[in-house]
Amino acid sequence: MTCVHKMWDFVGAFFIAAVVSAAVSAADVPAADTHSGPLLSLEEAIRLGLNRNQDIKVESYAPGIARANVLAALGQFDPALNFGRSYSRSFGYPSVPAPLPPTLVETDSYSLVLNGVLPTGLNYTIGGSAENERGPYNQFRADYLTFGGVSLAQPLLRGFGFAANLVNVRVARANRSISEWQYRQTVIDTVTNVILTYNELVLAHDDLRIARRYRELGATLLTESLQRLKAGSGAQGDVITARAQVASREEGILEAENAVRSTDNQLRELLGEKSFPPDQALLTVEAPPVPAVTVDPAGDYQEALNRRPDYQAARLGISINRATTAAARNGVLPQMNLVAGYGYNGLASTFVASRQMVAARDVPSSSIGINLSIPITNAQARGRARAARLTLEQSEASLKDLEAQIALSVANAASQIATARKRVVADRSAYDLATEALAGEEKKLQLGTSTSFNVIQDQTNLATVENSLASARFAESQAAAVYEQQLGLTLVRNHIALAEDK
Repeated sequence: MTCVHKMWDFVGAFFIAAVVSAAVSAADVPAADTHSGPLLSLEEAIRLGLNRNQDIKVESYAPGIARANVLAALGQFDPALNFGRSYSRSFGYPSVPAPLPPTLVETDSYSLVLNGVLPTGLNYTIGGSAENERGPYNQFRADYLTFGGVSLAQPLLRGFGFAANLVNVRVARANRSISEWQYRQTVIDTVTNVILTYNELVLAHDDLRIARRYRELGATLLTESLQRLKAGSGAQGDVITARAQVASREEGILEAENAVRSTDNQLRELLGEKSFPPDQALLTVEAPPVPAVTVDPAGDYQEALNRRPDYQAARLGISINRATTAAARNGVLPQMNLVAGYGYNGLASTFVASRQMVAARDVPSSSIGINLSIPITNAQARGRARAARLTLEQSEASLKDLEAQIALSVANAASQIATARKRVVADRSAYDLATEALAGEEKKLQLGTSTSFNVIQDQTNLATVENSLASARFAESQAAAVYEQQLGLTLVRNHIALAEDK
């Protein structure tokens, strides 16, 4: 029996030594370096995002392109200076039979005019022309016929007025404003994403801190269980249970470390970084204060309509459709043009003399008339007008739908703020109670009136509640950022002024 007792004492000592070694190994596992990088405040993260984010850089070209398109649309009203010079020769055959030879006629033509179109649709030509025709009838002598004056063509139906002629300008200007609102939307979304991801990284660090603390509580319990076992007041089952808890809690740390690394990379990508080496030092972040958001359902809805870029862009889209609809309706009308001209002629053997006759206004010339063209079916113009009208009605209905969506999103965002605030209060109270419960159960265990199992249960409950509290604080910060995004106030609240705001 003595040998048997000695053998069991040896086995027990060996087992205890193995448990102690495992506990020390578990407690001394080197953790990933999650705080070795530089401290990055939320304000600095936003600044880096504004300066380096690729989405913002790409979208920043759009307003400049739209302004160039406005210039191109206005260019249709630019006058043009045209110079023409031509020479021609033709043979005329006599009406009597051969052997009479054909006659040769040579013509030199010159023109210098300024022409263009006005926003009313008026086409104008101002300038002069000269023609020198030589042939047998004038013994091939120079004979200059010149003209100087103005000619006009004004549409009276189709093509008349600003609606028909300024449609491209109006569309280009609306697109310019839309591009500016879309650029603002990109900046708002990017800043919001930086805030959200920064808060996610804060939460990931909190989760990692809680996981490590949870493991440390288990390691402490394991050490105390081993001490009680050595002293003869503890049970071997308590040691095994505590050891299993330490081992199982390592998985939570590994998952938390991976979440920190993944979220850190997401934030770096938003800040314009392009490479993410696995051994890169992680950013150190600090929990920013939660913005003091005051919810005003009625006023905030109107604020959202005034400030949200997507709503303003939709309104401008309706302006574009109205302009195209007006132009399409004009296109259904018949073509009727009033044409008129006035000037002076000159005819002399030299160009100088002929031009002097024009300058002296010796031979006035005038004309006036109407050209009318009525399409038989006009199916193309009628189809365009109908499509434009339906597109306008569709965009107006879409705007109403967007207004309802905005009202819903603002209401939901406000509800999220209220819920998150209540969660913080409830979880903070639960955390305080869970902390007290664990402390009380640990005292009972030291006095021998409780078990390791009960302590482990309270540890698990405390970790769960602490995670819930961190998640509630995170949700409160996220809800505030989303609410400001829904109202279009992200830039105002973060003191960001775009170029067009300055």
